[in-house]
Amino acid sequence: MKREQAPKWKADALTTVEQAISQHPVVAIVNVGGITGPPMQTMRKNLRGDVTIQVAKKNLIELAIKSQAKAKPGLEQLIPLMNGQSAVIAAKMNPFKLYRILELAKTKAAAKGGEVAPEDIDVKAGETQFKPGPIVGELQKAGIPAAIAEGKVIIKSDKTLVKAGDRIPAALAPVLTKLEIFPLTVGVDLKAVYEDGTIYTGSVLAIDPVQYQNNVRLAAAGSLAVALEIGYATPYTIKPMIAKAVRGAMAVALETGTITKDTAGPVLGKAYAQMLAVASKVPDALDEDLKKTLG
Repeated sequence: MKREQAPKWKADALTTVEQAISQHPVVAIVNVGGITGPPMQTMRKNLRGDVTIQVAKKNLIELAIKSQAKAKPGLEQLIPLMNGQSAVIAAKMNPFKLYRILELAKTKAAAKGGEVAPEDIDVKAGETQFKPGPIVGELQKAGIPAAIAEGKVIIKSDKTLVKAGDRIPAALAPVLTKLEIFPLTVGVDLKAVYEDGTIYTGSVLAIDPVQYQNNVRLAAAGSLAVALEIGYATPYTIKPMIAKAVRGAMAVALETGTITKDTAGPVLGKAYAQMLAVASKVPDALDEDLKKTLG
């Protein structure tokens, strides 16, 4: 029996994903579930020039990955990490930069009802932009402590409307939108990234670059302090070690009164200061010059 040929659209889609993978050193698998057309188009526009986004059926992505695995060893490790509606993102930047760009591309979105709140949804006490009218009853019905004061609609007290992890009630969703509260975050969920045979999961890439730089600085300073303490010589520690040794030798010379061309001045200065201190205790034993010196 002759094997049925794949439809042209499917073959074209497979070729497009394969080309994206083959032409870029960094390949990511992302989840795009829940992202509607307009947000996806906005994200594509914002990321154009930086990355290539190819949304396709899971089996097509799997076929594309397998076809490119020979040229990119280890690429097939991305397959079991696909979850839900997936897409391939191909880029020419390191995985950490790619993760940051995708995070920055995320936007806030209104709730429609039924979604899980990613964090507490709160309202704060104060004036609203609404004029007195039916909106007051609508807010109150949604559980918001609204009232009219001095001709304005106000929220009388802070209140948590939905706890993180709870579902957003359908009746509350339109009210949140009117209050310009957008509790949802829309964007791709990065599952894993491939680069040079290594797979980086999203949790590994989720670092704060500023905090990371601070940690490196602290580690470098700590390493230098330890090296100086134990006398470990490197091109970076040799100068501070010599300076520390010179200070230590000078301190010993001052303490023991050892005279060299470098210590003569400080040693004699210390001796002279000590002599003046002793002389001040027995003023009757001083000659005229010392009396003038001591005032």
